[in-house]
Amino acid sequence: PFIFAILITFLTFLLSLGLTDSGLQQSIVAWGNGLSSLFAFTTQICLMLIAAHALSHTESVQRLLAKCGSLPQNKFQAYALVALVTGFCSLLAWSLCLVAGAILAKEVAIQAQRKNLKLHYPLLVAAAYSGMVVWHMGYSGSATLSVATTDHPLQDIMGVLPVTETMLDPTNIVLALITIISIAIVIPLLHPADSELIEVDIEKIENLDTETIDTKQFESTFAHNLDNMRLLNISIALLFGIYLVIWFATEGFALNLNIVIWSFLCLGLLLANSPKHYLKLIVNASGPVGLILLQYPFYAGILGIMKGTGLVTVMSSFFTEIASAQTLPFYAFLSGGLINIFVPSGGGQWVIQGPIFLEAAEALKTFFGLDDPSNNSLV
Repeated sequence: PFIFAILITFLTFLLSLGLTDSGLQQSIVAWGNGLSSLFAFTTQICLMLIAAHALSHTESVQRLLAKCGSLPQNKFQAYALVALVTGFCSLLAWSLCLVAGAILAKEVAIQAQRKNLKLHYPLLVAAAYSGMVVWHMGYSGSATLSVATTDHPLQDIMGVLPVTETMLDPTNIVLALITIISIAIVIPLLHPADSELIEVDIEKIENLDTETIDTKQFESTFAHNLDNMRLLNISIALLFGIYLVIWFATEGFALNLNIVIWSFLCLGLLLANSPKHYLKLIVNASGPVGLILLQYPFYAGILGIMKGTGLVTVMSSFFTEIASAQTLPFYAFLSGGLINIFVPSGGGQWVIQGPIFLEAAEALKTFFGLDDPSNNSLV
């Protein structure tokens, strides 16, 4: 991803020089000015990743996944269950899906061998990660939460768009369910012949590290007792919970990046054994954050070049010429699929693609589900 971020940066420079009147100096200044424009958004994405990852490693969640692993009674059920569970986990959070999928695939493999069910382990792993295809349609979708959060990077173009018009739109919900169910049906059909099965040694797989954290200590000092006092966890979790209840009671189901982060923190604190245990879960979850911290300034710089040199207007004009108000979403879908190959980040993809299609949508008067288009909220 980092290599692609660099290459796309230089590609954007070339496009700005070739398609706009901007010179090299103006393009570089626009890039430099844009680098820091997503600092707040980057912090929110990192916190959401860490909180969801830590939640997935609590003992309660891992016990639940282990119990699910014992449910399948035949091959079809084994593959379908893994695909279904991880699909719904991804609707909650993509980092939760990554961890839950790995644990569930392992548990299903162990239980299947005990029941003399022959499973193709690579296909089981594929089922575990297939659920990721719907993550951006759910609770932790970066783009939908970003545009629902006040002062988001594109607010001057589209205003603030509530999740009731994106994530909770009936079309989105139905398509997400259809996709998960379709995957759960297709994955078992890919099961190879018995002669081609690749199984795993049950003893090796049982010993795979699931990052279980031992917080037991033999000392009994006041500081140690505070470190391991679960009441502190529960107390601060309840504080988060009360705030969230008040928020939803007064604002309705007004999700944004901050509220989703607080909900994951609340659940994680509630399920962790102690403050020290939760801190170790957070530290273990912090590994992937470095990549996000490194990538997003580059995405912000790309956005800076496009906005600062007028490249956004050039590219949106292209789509305005070839599309209509009805076909613009189709072109957004195709280009989104292409961009996602090189930008494996929902938020990063939105930062690059969003301005182009919002400007094209405004030019084509593409309004969906809005009684008053003049309110400057576009989909």
